[in-house]
Amino acid sequence: MFFDDKIHEIASSNKRPWNLMNWVWKKSMPAIETISYENHPCNTLMDLWHALHNFYNSAENRLVNVCFLNEILQANTIEWPTFSKQEFRDAIAKCSSLSSPGPDHISWRYLKSLLSNNLCLEKIRNIADACFMLEYWLSHFKSTSTVVIPKPNKDSYSTPKSFCPIVLLNTTDKLIKKVISNRLQFQMTANSFLDPNQLGGIRQQSTIDASIYLIYLIRAG
Repeated sequence: MFFDDKIHEIASSNKRPWNLMNWVWKKSMPAIETISYENHPCNTLMDLWHALHNFYNSAENRLVNVCFLNEILQANTIEWPTFSKQEFRDAIAKCSSLSSPGPDHISWRYLKSLLSNNLCLEKIRNIADACFMLEYWLSHFKSTSTVVIPKPNKDSYSTPKSFCPIVLLNTTDKLIKKVISNRLQFQMTANSFLDPNQLGGIRQQSTIDASIYLIYLIRAG
């Protein structure tokens, strides 16, 4: 239907048939090479999986010393109020409708349409509150799809580092996590839990802020 409408528009409205040429031009195929890992070519699917898994998850099972957490003073326990509908409206309003969906195949556009209904919004809010009350994260929210895509403009695609894994989460899971993240950031900022030098993942703290701070340190030194 999309292409029929486009053809009808070009044939009847703007009278520019050469606009169709963009659809028939020869497309250049991407460069394809055999990926090598540890000087061995990955000729089977299992070899390829082994190479990508070991490359991207090299830090898996690595021991981490968390003793420094014992030196941090414990703050007073605060009450965690139930989520409000407005928190979900604010979170989903900033989500791009062009984002790729996860295993549930639910796009942001579809979820925005669902949450415009107060009953559906109440159901999602109840699920988020129940996760905290029961201290349980649904297994549906833990399922992901990983897509490995080539990085652009690489001279060679024979090594795993020339590719980038994109992890796609279920859209409902991402929405609830966004609401939780906004709540946690507000609480941490309001209670001065964040270090003044913390720039990553903080609202109103961008790469420009980090660059300005770095230039200040260089000049001060």
